Amino acid sequence: MSTPSTTAPYDVDLAQARWRKSSYSGGANDCVEVAELGGHTAVRDSKNISRGSLFFSKVAMRALVSGIASGAIGEHRS
Repeated sequence: MSTPSTTAPYDVDLAQARWRKSSYSGGANDCVEVAELGGHTAVRDSKNISRGSLFFSKVAMRALVSGIASGAIGEHRS
């Protein structure tokens, strides 16, 4: 899986981003938000948006979501 970039691609305007969060997040504002940005997806912490965003290619984001859904990525319990 690719390493996310911590800076926006040069042609991305985050002021115009449409951020959304999962319907599973509830009302406690304790989740991440995502925004589709052309060929990239931005991810940020909904509790502290001033910390900035991580940027993933569409392929990397699909791999991340698939890995989480399949259990390959997530909590490891002993």
